[in-house]
Amino acid sequence: MNFILYLSSCSTCKKIIKAMELPEELRLIDIKKEPLSKNQLDFLYQNTGSYLALINKRALLFKQRQIDTQQLTEDFAKNLLMDHYSFLKRPVLVYRNKVFIGNTKAVVAEAKKWIDEH
Repeated sequence: MNFILYLSSCSTCKKIIKAMELPEELRLIDIKKEPLSKNQLDFLYQNTGSYLALINKRALLFKQRQIDTQQLTEDFAKNLLMDHYSFLKRPVLVYRNKVFIGNTKAVVAEAKKWIDEH
């Protein structure tokens, strides 16, 4: 299972994807056009051990829905992730049984190194 979950309208996602030399077998999945599936979420949970690790706490919907990010639980996070694509921290890269979540410089560098070595 090799894929990257991203948002095609997100300039940060596009910049990261462009900067990496992504292998051809990597499937690009625009989460707005193809929402996160239960199987994908289960896989991510099994590999991270946390739904909270997948949550984008800067999503505008938190403010719009008046959700207190300090009160998030694993179950609530799971429901949010299945409810709307904007709650997913992105991009999420899954390549050769390793998961990389988010767009920090450290995560992007680690993902790029992993791809280059494999």
